Amino acid sequence: MHEPKKQGFMLRDIILGGQDGLVNVLGLVLGVAGATLSTKLILVSGLAATFAESISMAAVAYTSSKASLEYYKKMVASEKKEMVQIPYQEEKEVEQIYRKKGFRGKLLTQVVGKITSSRRIWLNTMMAEELRLFPSGYSNPLKNAFVVGIASLIGSLLPLIPFIFLPPIQGIYGAFFIAIVVLFITGAVKARLTIGDWKKSGFEMALIGTVAALAGYLIGIALGKIFKTSPV
Repeated sequence: MHEPKKQGFMLRDIILGGQDGLVNVLGLVLGVAGATLSTKLILVSGLAATFAESISMAAVAYTSSKASLEYYKKMVASEKKEMVQIPYQEEKEVEQIYRKKGFRGKLLTQVVGKITSSRRIWLNTMMAEELRLFPSGYSNPLKNAFVVGIASLIGSLLPLIPFIFLPPIQGIYGAFFIAIVVLFITGAVKARLTIGDWKKSGFEMALIGTVAALAGYLIGIALGKIFKTSPV
């Protein structure tokens, strides 16, 4: 029952880490390339950013998932306490939830009775229907951190590949091309697995990433000119 939710959160983590790593490192290496045209400097700065970005993203994913899990556990404890101390009020809340869904009369009474007859079902209903809290996405903070970190690492390395095999100028075009293709495919896959038009989703993700990277490249060119013209 919770498998689609888990897959959805996994997809979220992969896209979050991969897109963030790719766009950030792409913007950096293009900025460095625009400023120096030094392959060695481009690769060194790109690799440093890659590992820093991946570790940082994994750490953020872990702490945010852990905080969410702790909040979820706190709300579970609160609901359990209310079910013991004020069971009538909690039953009325279940009734209100299903009344809003269109249940009436005898059927509503049967549904409420069935749910409140099991503490587990009752608690799960209150968490999902009243509080809109689900444990699936942050039930394993270490797993979230690992997925985000690996996705960020892979995404960060992709823009560096062209600079290994090509001179800086051609490497810039190659990095742009790889980023656009990967971002488009990511957006298209996301739309296929969720909802929306895959072409539109792919184009939007590619456009957002390209604009962000282009900003880094233009800033690099501007800074390169400033330092070249500045007195030593």
